[in-house]
Amino acid sequence: MRRLLQTTIAGSLPKPAWLAEPLALWAPWKLEGDALALAKRDAVRLVLFDQEHAGIDIVTDGEQTRRHFVTTFIEGLDGVDFANRKTVRIRNRYDADVPMVVGPVARRHPIYVDDAKFVVGETRRPVKYTLPGPMTMVDTLYDGHYKSREKLALVFAEILNEEARAIADAGVATVQFDEPAFNVYFDEVRDWGVAALERAAKGLSCTTAVHICYGYGIKANNDWKKTLGDQWRQYEQTFPLLAKSSIGQVSLECANSHVPLELIGLLAGKDVLVGAIDVATDRIETPEDVAATIRAALAYVPAERLFPCTNCGMVPLAREVARGKLSALAAGAALVRRELSPAG
Repeated sequence: MRRLLQTTIAGSLPKPAWLAEPLALWAPWKLEGDALALAKRDAVRLVLFDQEHAGIDIVTDGEQTRRHFVTTFIEGLDGVDFANRKTVRIRNRYDADVPMVVGPVARRHPIYVDDAKFVVGETRRPVKYTLPGPMTMVDTLYDGHYKSREKLALVFAEILNEEARAIADAGVATVQFDEPAFNVYFDEVRDWGVAALERAAKGLSCTTAVHICYGYGIKANNDWKKTLGDQWRQYEQTFPLLAKSSIGQVSLECANSHVPLELIGLLAGKDVLVGAIDVATDRIETPEDVAATIRAALAYVPAERLFPCTNCGMVPLAREVARGKLSALAAGAALVRRELSPAG
């Protein structure tokens, strides 16, 4: 029988300073060629050690092999021009120079499959592997070919499904699709976003998950949060749709947020990855802080379906801060686990 309150993280962890510039999103690599390939794998080993040492139950590769959670995947596709970029508004929050879709998009080879095999081979713990979701991919580039967000999302969904099936076959326990765009484009989520997500996850032999948050702790996201008022009710739009979907798990932001916890009740029947670590601050939570978030969430989701998690990725944080937060997450879950099952 699986123990209660298994911990995991949203995905990313800080990279070592010898691999990329610390405290920065999308920092360029400091190495090239074979040296870079070896360095990435050493970095994966380090973040696995940090997670295991902290007591995290379901581990990830910390996204050490990619600069960006979306565009690194897109680099492996035909039909996308990275040389000639366009400036677009990302999730209605900030401008970015992004690659252009200039022709039919296709997966020319496996993209993360070898990396997935590597991380599975380096740990005895269950591995979660993250991929960008189709709607968020559409929202992170300029479409000069399909001229339809829905059409492009469905093309991406087919490609993601090919990749996800191969990653599942590599032995990962969970494939998670990251869809922060689900907190912004509610009509599209209803009309085609969930359908595209389900197509991306169709037929997977492993657990499926979707991560929906309010973003990394960067200024653009923090400024946006200040405009959302005393209650962040965006999840009220998406959770009922996901509750009816074929996706097994939903990862969401709770810690130090204005999300009304009763919204978790809209996910009846799903595993819920409750964000109990705030990634927008350097303050390291205490185990009791984490435990308090978990206890509050338990009013709306059964313990056997609750997985304590981080709000979002931790790549912009200092490594010592991230390590402290990992330890707090595991220790806080252990406190509540003992309360629920004193013998275990």
